[in-house]
Amino acid sequence: MKNRNYAVQYVRQFFDFTILGTAFVLTRYYISTKGEMIFNDMDWLLLGISIGTWIILGASLRLYDEYDRVNSFSFEFVALIKNVLLQACVLTFLFFYFFKNYSYPRTFTLLYSAYVFAGAILTRYAVKKTLLKLRSQRHRTKNVLIVGTGETGINFYHTITKNGHFGYNCIGFVDDQAQTQLHGHYLGKISELTNILESNEIDDVIVALPEYAREQTESVIVASERAAKSVKIIPNVLQYCSPTASMNLLGSFPLMNIRSCPLDDPGLQRMKRVFDIVFTLVLFTAFSWLFLVIAVLIKLSSKGPVFFKQERWGLKNKKITCYKFRSMIVQTSEVDANGRFLQATRNDSRVTSIGRFLRKTNLDELPQFFNVLMGNMSFVGPRPHATPLHIESRETVQHYMRRQMVKPGITGWAQVNGCRGETSQSGMMQKRVDYDIWYIENYSFWLDCQIIFQTLVNMIKGDKNAY
Repeated sequence: MKNRNYAVQYVRQFFDFTILGTAFVLTRYYISTKGEMIFNDMDWLLLGISIGTWIILGASLRLYDEYDRVNSFSFEFVALIKNVLLQACVLTFLFFYFFKNYSYPRTFTLLYSAYVFAGAILTRYAVKKTLLKLRSQRHRTKNVLIVGTGETGINFYHTITKNGHFGYNCIGFVDDQAQTQLHGHYLGKISELTNILESNEIDDVIVALPEYAREQTESVIVASERAAKSVKIIPNVLQYCSPTASMNLLGSFPLMNIRSCPLDDPGLQRMKRVFDIVFTLVLFTAFSWLFLVIAVLIKLSSKGPVFFKQERWGLKNKKITCYKFRSMIVQTSEVDANGRFLQATRNDSRVTSIGRFLRKTNLDELPQFFNVLMGNMSFVGPRPHATPLHIESRETVQHYMRRQMVKPGITGWAQVNGCRGETSQSGMMQKRVDYDIWYIENYSFWLDCQIIFQTLVNMIKGDKNAY
């Protein structure tokens, strides 16, 4: 199954590369003078960058997800629009800074993007319809018998009933306990399974019995195999699984990952790391003068060091040293008499005059560029917490430690949605953690760009929770 999905993905990528090349040639022909179609080094470089950008953006925007996961073409349509628009932004950036001598850059970008979008949308639609038609011709609808009338069996029945493209038709249920909501689909007890299999046209037997019913499960397998029926078992771990659960076979052992995220993919990890380094270096170079100005203002406004170092917790629950511009007076303790972490509050007397401005504009976070370059933080991710707050929250906040599955960030999904500042009221930390978990499970390059843009907007207009 996995190899087949990879083959379909490669075919779709091949079509996309063909479209990119064809669109480039057509666009080059249109803007050429006197029919000159000889590619120069700049053309070949631009084509290579275009294809490379398409690959990276496509992986980030899940442009090559399996067709089985999406029943509607609208998902691919939206992902394709995002891919084309972002690639157009990249080309505009290249023409503005690096390819200034290229003929008709605006015409090229617009026409090339239009050709790519038109070709990709038509090709993808045709490929999708062809694959679905071939799949329906190759696989007839299978008749299944569900063993188990509990919650698992009923939910499985509703799933295959609502999703006809899965190719399953439920003949009925078998269990020692009948359920009234089966509406005539109850066929008998497990002891009668052999007769039921002989009297009905059944392809697969789906076992949805609880974990403790091992003897019954074994008898169902024996009876089904004697009747030459295929047996499939639904693992009784649904209560532990998230929507991102996945299963792999390690040797002869089936292993279920109850929770996975896009950043489990090493390729996406490398891409995010490259983006962090490049983006941070660009910002660091552009605003290096600002570091000096802020350092001078901090020294003039209060006694103490320019930088504030604090122990926080990062990827895989490992300690990191987080750097910030010092925005408070130098103090001896981070906790109160009861051992609770002293979070910054509105009109906090510890905040200096320049520190209030730095915190309001997020400029106190600039030294964390060093954390990003060192690799213990990312530009976008869950905000790391100081040790006392971290220890307190992991014991009181549900699913708090899932945040440690990815690198912490300078900004994050929780922050741009208003969850920043103190968490003194009940439920505020839980809400922040819920946003962080959603980001982890739905990460994409496009989402990171959206968070960065929202962060810049918040810096300009101000955030009421920044103090």
